[in-house]
Amino acid sequence: MQENIFKSLFKNYWRNIDKNIFFSFIVLFLLGLFFSFSSTSFLAGERLNKDYYFFFSKHLTFTFLALLIMILISIIETSFLKKIIFPLFVISFIFLALVPIVGIEVKGAKRWLDFYFFRLQPIEMLKPFFILVTVKILTFEKFKNSQIRYIFSFLLLVSVIILLIDQPDLGQSILLIGSWIATVFISGVSLVYIFGFFSIFFISIGCLLFLMPEKFGYIIDRLLSFVDPTKGDKFQSSSALDAIKLGGLTGQGMGEGILKERVPEAHTDYIIAIISEEYGSIISVFIISIFLYISFRIIKNCVNNEDQLIKISLCGLSSLLIFQTFIHVGVNTNLIPTTGMTLPFLSYGGSSLIGSSILAGVILNYTKNRTYLYD
Repeated sequence: MQENIFKSLFKNYWRNIDKNIFFSFIVLFLLGLFFSFSSTSFLAGERLNKDYYFFFSKHLTFTFLALLIMILISIIETSFLKKIIFPLFVISFIFLALVPIVGIEVKGAKRWLDFYFFRLQPIEMLKPFFILVTVKILTFEKFKNSQIRYIFSFLLLVSVIILLIDQPDLGQSILLIGSWIATVFISGVSLVYIFGFFSIFFISIGCLLFLMPEKFGYIIDRLLSFVDPTKGDKFQSSSALDAIKLGGLTGQGMGEGILKERVPEAHTDYIIAIISEEYGSIISVFIISIFLYISFRIIKNCVNNEDQLIKISLCGLSSLLIFQTFIHVGVNTNLIPTTGMTLPFLSYGGSSLIGSSILAGVILNYTKNRTYLYD
């Protein structure tokens, strides 16, 4: 009896899920596993004198956990998911607020909480929930036809950005600001409000740089080094671009790349450059095409969706996914200043994988075919 119920639930789930998006996410997870071994074996074996599979084993464990989270979120009832979004956001926000108090500092940045078994970067978990809560504010019935919803959503953004700038984490701040702008724009906000919010943001950043140059001067340093390479250290970004050029179309071959030996944290911040160097730009273009295809499928689903909350949420999550992908690629190709942005699903790191799985799970849940959902 229980076996028949399980089969019925699975059949219903499989019939309603968007299989194109589902398999695209699976492919990205599997590619992440493959490239994690290629990019971390040298670091583990030669630099840290550990087993060559040390980082790969950890990445494999987090990949299984991420897949479990993605499938679990995609299975649960959409109505229940909508109810738990705000509590999950609050928990994530509390974790982020704890970082300045009990967080651990790595290479001058305090962004992680130490849970003994692994280090959690709370912003990775918070990002998808931030978009979803923003949409809840924008579609809240009491705020309908009222401009105050944009004020509340902006205050929510500011509260997160303040915590991020304190870490400091400029890359995630830019990502959230861009995703927030895309989300409120899709909801129908006037361009006047966006211009006003932008003005407030830039004035605030200018004040911070002027009043606290010892803490936030790194922003100016990165901008100056990007505009004029002679005024700063561009070793990492230049090395990544050189690696992409060396890889050409077909690559140097598995394990033949040297970027992972020269640049610290290359397996997280410069993974697309490692892939291009060893496997060629063709593979990198293929990976980017998968992200674009997922975004295309999401937008196609939005066209016929009558639920405003789901429609705007999907557009916001798609923006978050695409913006993060292209910020990572932009840094690797030296088109934008260094931000330390991971590539979703492919970069090494448990926090990044968990954050990606939450985003993927919500997308799969919200893109389910509801015509037969309750048959």
